[in-house]
Amino acid sequence: MKLQRRQLVRMLAGSLGSGFLLNRSPAGLAAVTSSEKAGVAMEKVTGIGGLFFRAKDPDGLAKWYEQHLGIAPSPTSYGGPVWTQEAGETVLCPFPETTKYFGDATKMWMVNFRVRSLDKMVAQLQAAGIAVKVDPETYPNGRFARVHDPEGNPIELWEPAVPKAGH
Repeated sequence: MKLQRRQLVRMLAGSLGSGFLLNRSPAGLAAVTSSEKAGVAMEKVTGIGGLFFRAKDPDGLAKWYEQHLGIAPSPTSYGGPVWTQEAGETVLCPFPETTKYFGDATKMWMVNFRVRSLDKMVAQLQAAGIAVKVDPETYPNGRFARVHDPEGNPIELWEPAVPKAGH
């Protein structure tokens, strides 16, 4: 049975941890292994501090993300309130530039947002007239849906699976 790339990425991230995806090349694996053997801990980033991208209508797009996904826009002054994400898994995974996974071939990125309730988020977006495509399959690491912002950027919504007791 041939696995789809999405399934393979999710399986690897779930079973081996998202760090596996960051160091999947032989050189990367060797570098991590040799550093660990030498007793030198590699300094690592602690999370994503921001996602910056170009937009035709930056103000309008920021308002859309705030209105429909609850993401506060970037503050206009230091000390202003910012959107704070909950702790959780984050996967960094470059795709081949020919991938069809993002949909529109001109889109160079896709963001995946964790949600508490996919059903509630989908209902909220649909009530606002936003098309949402829910993946009918439930994966070992959760459920997924796809939506696009007003500029056509793909957004994947992910409701992580609830860990089973004792795991």
